[in-house]
Amino acid sequence: MSQANPLQANLSNYPVITLGGGCFWCTEAVFDRVKGVVDVESGYCNGHVQNPTYEQVCDGNTGHVEVVQLRYDPKTISLRELLEIFFVIHDPTTLNRQG
Repeated sequence: MSQANPLQANLSNYPVITLGGGCFWCTEAVFDRVKGVVDVESGYCNGHVQNPTYEQVCDGNTGHVEVVQLRYDPKTISLRELLEIFFVIHDPTTLNRQG
């Protein structure tokens, strides 16, 4: 989770986008350093198991995909810019690298 930005005081005031780009650790590491991104949280999306563990998801039996949820300041960075970064850092045509 991004710790460096004082704008985090009230995260509910910021727009949210959830992105599936394969390994969430790699995606989180990139967006954690982007100016205007005020929060990055890794997690899982979809699937049929409530509260799966990382190991369960990695085994591929839960139906979940790894995602990052971003909150961002649109005065500093646009959604378009975030998506441009996203599509540079991963290949959505590769198996399990969600796009």
